[in-house]
Amino acid sequence: MNDLLKNHIKLHFVVLIYGFTAILGKLINLPAAEMVLIRMFIAFTSLGVYMFFKKIPLITHPQTVFRLLGVGIIVALHWITFFHAIKISNVSVTLGCLASTTLFTSLMEPIIMKRRFKSLEIIIGLVIIIGLYLIFQFEMDYKTGIITALASAFLAGLFTVLNKVFITKHNPVTISFYEMGSGFMGITLFFIFGGDAMNTLHIPSLTDWLWLLLLGIVCTAYAFVVAVDVMKILSAYAVVLTINMEPVYGILLAYFIFGSTEFMSGGFYIGTLVILSAVFLHPVLQRKLTNTKIQ
Repeated sequence: MNDLLKNHIKLHFVVLIYGFTAILGKLINLPAAEMVLIRMFIAFTSLGVYMFFKKIPLITHPQTVFRLLGVGIIVALHWITFFHAIKISNVSVTLGCLASTTLFTSLMEPIIMKRRFKSLEIIIGLVIIIGLYLIFQFEMDYKTGIITALASAFLAGLFTVLNKVFITKHNPVTISFYEMGSGFMGITLFFIFGGDAMNTLHIPSLTDWLWLLLLGIVCTAYAFVVAVDVMKILSAYAVVLTINMEPVYGILLAYFIFGSTEFMSGGFYIGTLVILSAVFLHPVLQRKLTNTKIQ
């Protein structure tokens, strides 16, 4: 098996793991904030051990560290809203709406990166809005879950754009190490100073601990390191295109694992298909436009 095929298989496995994250969100019997607290601690510890053995240096510039800590809080809020959306709706609704991250990224990137809006991104954004409209129209019973999932998608787009500033200068593993630590500390401080929050903490069952370890080590630390590693062979385009399969894998897994509770109306699947089509078409059209300009 050649390196290219091997890395494509590894990448699809990672995306399958990403999709399984939503399944774990439904299986773990803890409130979203507590789940994320433990997830970020496990990931932070795992990445720290990995950095130690790989001798990956820490970032020492105070201003950069402070900014990374801020992004870590955004990551924590993204995961809290993501898991909360699953608990108040279901996996399919949450992942269908999370595909709209592309829309929010296309709106925020030009503002944060101080560049012009691209007409292709605006068109793709409008198509995604049509898909979201269809989901809202046919799944009004999950209105609160849809709004929460869209908030999660907005936060995902925000930290993705912010991380783009750091990724060219620093090791992605180091970036994640600081962000996982920051998110963990942020949620911990909330529980400490949030009135009776400390008294309402739940003790995970043995089963929950097993799921949490899988979530923190495999679905977070391991998946991230492998996703970065395959980029040594695969192009960024191939990686982004494959990661767009996460909602597809997640929705299929949810249907086979949870059965009828994940079965949605035809309008939901049409809306989700519209969003995913736009997400897949974006890099394809972008590449064609780039090649046309070069020629």
